[in-house]
Amino acid sequence: MEGAGENAPESSSSVPGSDESARDPQALPLEEESGDCARSLEAKKLCGYLSKFGGKGPIRGWKSRWFFYDERKCQLYYSRTAQDANPLDSIDLSSAVFDCKADGEEGIFEIKTPSRVMTLKAATKQVMLYWLQQLQMKRWEFHNSPPAPPAAPDAALAGNGPALHLELGQEEAELEEFLCPVKTPPGLVGVAAALQPFPALQNISLKHLGTEIQNTMHNIRGNKQTQATGHEPPGEDSPQSGEPQREEQPLASDPTTPGREPEDSPKPGPKSSLTISFVQKAKRQNNTFPFFSEGITWNRTAQEKVAALEQQVLMLTKELKSQKELVKILHKALEAAQQEKRASSAYLAAAEDKDRLELVRHKVRQIAELGRRVEALEQERESLAHTASLREQEVQELQQHVQLLMDKNHAKQQVICKLSEKVTQDFTHPPDQSPLPPDAADRDFLSQQEKIEHLKDDMEAYRTQNRFLNSEIHQVTKIWRKVAEKEKALLTKCAYLQARNCQVESKYLAGLRRLQEALGDETSECSELLRQLVQEALQWEAGEASSDSIELSPISKYDEYGFLTVPDYEVEDLKLLAKIQALEVRSHHLLGLEAVDRPLRERWAALGELVPSAELKQLLRAGVPREHRPRVWRWLVHLRVQHLHTPGCYQELLSRGRAREHPAARQIELDLNRTFPNNKHFTCPTSSFPDKLRRVLLAFSWQNPTIGYCQGLNRLAAIALLVLEEEESAFWCLVAIVETIMPTDYYSNTLTASQVDQRVLQDLLSEKLPRLMAHLGQHHVDLSLITFNWFLVVFADSLISNILLRVWDAFLYEGTKVVFRYALAVFKYNEKEILRLHNGLEIYQYLRFFTKTISNSRKLMNIAFNDMNPFRMKQLQQLRMVHRERLEAELRELEQLKAEYMERRTSQRRAMSDGCASEDEVEGEA
Repeated sequence: MEGAGENAPESSSSVPGSDESARDPQALPLEEESGDCARSLEAKKLCGYLSKFGGKGPIRGWKSRWFFYDERKCQLYYSRTAQDANPLDSIDLSSAVFDCKADGEEGIFEIKTPSRVMTLKAATKQVMLYWLQQLQMKRWEFHNSPPAPPAAPDAALAGNGPALHLELGQEEAELEEFLCPVKTPPGLVGVAAALQPFPALQNISLKHLGTEIQNTMHNIRGNKQTQATGHEPPGEDSPQSGEPQREEQPLASDPTTPGREPEDSPKPGPKSSLTISFVQKAKRQNNTFPFFSEGITWNRTAQEKVAALEQQVLMLTKELKSQKELVKILHKALEAAQQEKRASSAYLAAAEDKDRLELVRHKVRQIAELGRRVEALEQERESLAHTASLREQEVQELQQHVQLLMDKNHAKQQVICKLSEKVTQDFTHPPDQSPLPPDAADRDFLSQQEKIEHLKDDMEAYRTQNRFLNSEIHQVTKIWRKVAEKEKALLTKCAYLQARNCQVESKYLAGLRRLQEALGDETSECSELLRQLVQEALQWEAGEASSDSIELSPISKYDEYGFLTVPDYEVEDLKLLAKIQALEVRSHHLLGLEAVDRPLRERWAALGELVPSAELKQLLRAGVPREHRPRVWRWLVHLRVQHLHTPGCYQELLSRGRAREHPAARQIELDLNRTFPNNKHFTCPTSSFPDKLRRVLLAFSWQNPTIGYCQGLNRLAAIALLVLEEEESAFWCLVAIVETIMPTDYYSNTLTASQVDQRVLQDLLSEKLPRLMAHLGQHHVDLSLITFNWFLVVFADSLISNILLRVWDAFLYEGTKVVFRYALAVFKYNEKEILRLHNGLEIYQYLRFFTKTISNSRKLMNIAFNDMNPFRMKQLQQLRMVHRERLEAELRELEQLKAEYMERRTSQRRAMSDGCASEDEVEGEA
């Protein structure tokens, strides 16, 4: 019975065709010329006899097995003898690690896989090191070479040969830094090892008894067929011996498969009789095939030329591969454009609504197909992630094992040093005692010398083990990195496919909306079907959330700051627009995940102490990652209010509010329930955010009695709370915005500075977007009705949170100039849509929600900070000064008119009262 480690399922399949020559030399046709055989041996087939530890109970022990490596599958098969047709079992080397024990028996090493540990023993230490090095190289070759196609393996090998040889050469050079290459042990590994005598019958595997019986019957049948075909006796030499052997080879195939198998399909193992005949013929024809004993000699000059040609072939292959990839990408882009063009043409050419609906259903099927592809990629990603985690665990175990061995080696070295010192002292300063007899002294000296030699052997064994384990850790780490790179590439591909899926879904919803607008209020069958499709589209998210499919970045109900990703509007048309916008935002996020967001996070992570600089300004404009935003905002707020900040100030203001009620407390309480109704932190009854917001606003009303409280401050403080989470930090952020960033009188009773900024915005729009302003002026649209709230709360109610917080990142550092930039950018972003509208009422309706349709934050940022240039602060200050003077003059004139009106009213009332008094006197006299 085999060892308990053999838990893999029993395999009755034949040896893969690529390794038949490694198991049995008969796989090579005997009539081929010696050059073909030389090329076969050049591949350095890894095979040979090893002892495997296994069994249970009293029969547990070492059993000799023939091991041979399958290069295509990275499997190490083993059977009882080299002549067996079917292997007993196999070991998967793609996820295996190797270990050798310096303190164990000579030649013992282990192959550890995630499922089992296989203990093997080689004949000598040199054979063990040779197997370990070759297994390492085979594993590295498997992970670095692309999988060969099932057809034409020779062509694939020829195409990948130079690159593969170069990779292996580099890996061999790196491994030589740890452990010197071991020479091939003659006669113990490779094809020549098949000439060794067969193992004894007691080595039969009871666990794989069925396979053993099949192999035995196979060998018996082969012997009978050899005798029936009239093969020559083993001692004779016949030049025609190769021909009947070729004729017998098809009989070794599976009897259930008629005819001859293709060349690239796995072939069953050869018969023992043919193998014995080939071995005997190889012995007899030693002069014809000298490579069995002496090997192949190569010309150094020819090798250098071949290496140079291989290098050229490698460079040309890489260049050809890159050009092919470029052509494929362009071809795919062309196909996508043509498909979209054909779909649009078919949609426009459709005469009836039924045809258009059929096209819409076709798009739905395409979306479903993309979803299935995304699920398949996600499953592949999970398997790779699982493999990577297993590799990490294996690396950690190896590192711990190496550390233990190093500690043990260090302890042994200390013991050796102490023993050496003791021996030296004994020889130089013998103890005061009677001299030993000469024979006893010699024996004592020899024993000491023997101990020292043993200790030196142990030290050398541990050094060898340490060097091998270092090379194993080095190679496993490189393999793990390659797996991580592959996983990263798959994640990028999955994100791209999901982004494309979102775009297709968004276009589908937009098409439904346009069809709905075209049909209007008709009650036909088509309109009813269209309404049903819209309802299904709006319910997709709930269906996706309940399904078992795992997505890379699913659209959740709330974003990372608690805002609803798809607001729950009462109007169905607005619901559809909100869903389209959520899909567009997700698409842009997925497409920019690797190209933009990851490098930005790396730059922020590498940024040390924050100091004002041009680099920091650019990073703030690009947006602060969520994990760094609280720290950056605290630094920006401190930069603004460091001259106002005093320790304990916030707590003192809170205690003042508890002592007596502020006049603005009632208005603050009313506005708390109106703060961000689309955010779960301010609508959930159990949330602590409303209480925090109340305390922050009351503290500010005591801090700045001139303003006290103004509607809009609640939203500014709420944004600060969502990001900073601490009450005091949010309070000082509100102080920084109102008292240091915004102009004076921005939140006063008259809102003078706010009105001035609206006039400044009108001038900037006329300068930057003259066509749009002319269009709005033609339809008598007053933009201040829309933009006044933008400036008062810094877009808190207008932009989605993903874009809003990027605006605030730059706003807290650069000031109000950022608000003007983004206000201009919003109109520039939607300029074409506004110019399409030719009715004042339609324009007002569109301007009510058009900021919520902005989904591409990078495009908006590029417009704000690049397309709006030049944008000088000096110009902004001059415009503010001019418009402030005009506004104050208008206000003075208005006050004067008001005073004159009040004076006229007073004189009129006085005249009326005098007239009434005189009439009373006349009536009294009468």
